[in-house]
Amino acid sequence: MFSLPLNCSPDHIRRGSCWGRPQDLKIAAPAWNSKCHPGAGAAMARQHARTLWYDRPRYVFMEFCVEDSTDVHVLIEDHRIVFSCKNADGVELYNEIEFYAKVNSKDSQDKRSSRSITCFVRKWKEKVAWPRLTKEDIKPVWLSVDFDNWRDWEGDEEMELAHVEHYAELLKKVSTKRPPPAMDDLDDDSDSADDATSN
Repeated sequence: MFSLPLNCSPDHIRRGSCWGRPQDLKIAAPAWNSKCHPGAGAAMARQHARTLWYDRPRYVFMEFCVEDSTDVHVLIEDHRIVFSCKNADGVELYNEIEFYAKVNSKDSQDKRSSRSITCFVRKWKEKVAWPRLTKEDIKPVWLSVDFDNWRDWEGDEEMELAHVEHYAELLKKVSTKRPPPAMDDLDDDSDSADDATSN
């Protein structure tokens, strides 16, 4: 039986996607004295973006919660993801995550909206549950499980496909530099949806 990810507590539960309680969006940082530590101000300018994730049989979904982002760069490799951008205040955000397991980077994509950047990361080994997102058994303060979308997905492949289609529908009008995810599993469902629309 599949279970919730490790190291989770009620404090990590976030409701309403990226936009929960205002205090959830704050990022703790040490109180450096720039006069005593030259260059400390530049180092503090770059922070981590608040990140939500949840597991599905074929995909791992990640959402970087940055409103009105600019200079967005997403690099998805077989063992890690590197994300960077600037928020509406011009603050540089940077996240680098070593994945729990290998992924298919060639069949993984990202979509930007006005409120967040969503990544569809294709698992290398499908139908294998991820107890956590990170390779190391750690819990960064900026990383949380999206419990609104987390569920026991055993035997729930149709629900996953519907969920992916829902994301694609919400984000289809958003301009991107790359085409939508190459999800071969969706071919049959997409054809059915087109037939239903034409009728």
